[in-house]
Amino acid sequence: MVRVISGEVRIAAAERSYRFFAGDTILFPRDQLGRMSKLPLKGEPCVAVSVIFRQDRLEQYYKEIKPAAERSHEPLIFADHPLLQSLFNSLQPYFVLADALPADIAAFKVEEAIRILKAINPAADGLLGYFEAPGKLDLVTFMEHNFRFNLPLEKFGYLTGRSLTTFKKDFRNAFHTSPGRWLTHKRLELAHYLIVEQRRKPSEIYLDTGFEDLSHFSFAFKKQYGYPPSQFSGMY
Repeated sequence: MVRVISGEVRIAAAERSYRFFAGDTILFPRDQLGRMSKLPLKGEPCVAVSVIFRQDRLEQYYKEIKPAAERSHEPLIFADHPLLQSLFNSLQPYFVLADALPADIAAFKVEEAIRILKAINPAADGLLGYFEAPGKLDLVTFMEHNFRFNLPLEKFGYLTGRSLTTFKKDFRNAFHTSPGRWLTHKRLELAHYLIVEQRRKPSEIYLDTGFEDLSHFSFAFKKQYGYPPSQFSGMY
């Protein structure tokens, strides 16, 4: 869950992008991939608070409570609400603690957050109250939509309902190459398009295309295309 205090938060998911502003609270599905960017707005820095609902705590909460909504895979967006204001105002003193929040207080605040979300919109159960592992998905479709997210292969396997061994085997059967080579090639193709066609700077897009640092991205780009991505920077 993300609460925007000031500024703008952008979330780039596989199928679409979202923009959120001060007062918005967003609850995301557990296994949905996305990249969050924080941007200043009207002279104010972006300040956002993230609350992580650990699965073991959710399972404990829902042990004897049947979810009141069907399972959902779409983010749930909450407009500003007095209960949410109260929740996040009560969390602010803990942000300046040098040590971790005591476990009993953390458990209490997480349960409070769950109850507030459910009270405002019972559909929150559809994102919080289901714990089954992902079923086996179509590998080609999933990878074509999610290659830009920098995940370990084990996580890609899990999200497609496969063990790592089965994921690698099915991947080679589908794409006739290894996952690592295919991912690098696809990410560089996207980066090339963004730099050449959309005139974006390498420093703006390397993270969004799945690379961890600019130097590694530049090296891989030059290796694939024969010239560095910075070659285009002075042309625009």
